[in-house]
Amino acid sequence: QMQFVESGGGLVQPGGSLRLSCAASGFTFDYYAVGWFRQAPGKEREGVSCIGIGGDYRNFAESVKGRFTISRDNTKNAVYLQMNSLKPEDTAVYYCAATPGYYCSVSSVDGYDYWGQGTQVTVSS
Repeated sequence: QMQFVESGGGLVQPGGSLRLSCAASGFTFDYYAVGWFRQAPGKEREGVSCIGIGGDYRNFAESVKGRFTISRDNTKNAVYLQMNSLKPEDTAVYYCAATPGYYCSVSSVDGYDYWGQGTQVTVSS
């Protein structure tokens, strides 16, 4: 079964940090770019960041630039999202998904597949 499993979410105070992990199984991970998305209650799912096949191409939503970084380890079939300087507006369920191709975009969920169940991130004092 082809899927992602997200982990690493939790409750953190504003200004704090979290590192999310996304583990892939059941498909050839190396052939896909991977994106992180998030969905807050009552809002549409939005793109956060994505990383290309080789790990040298990265894309970020304007709202997280300078605060979040993304990396991947193809030997472990894993992608990581390091989130620093967290804000209450970062509160959401975070998902990862894959899209074929060297490059990637976070402007839309279109083209992404193998969605995981998500991990909850809550930023609150």
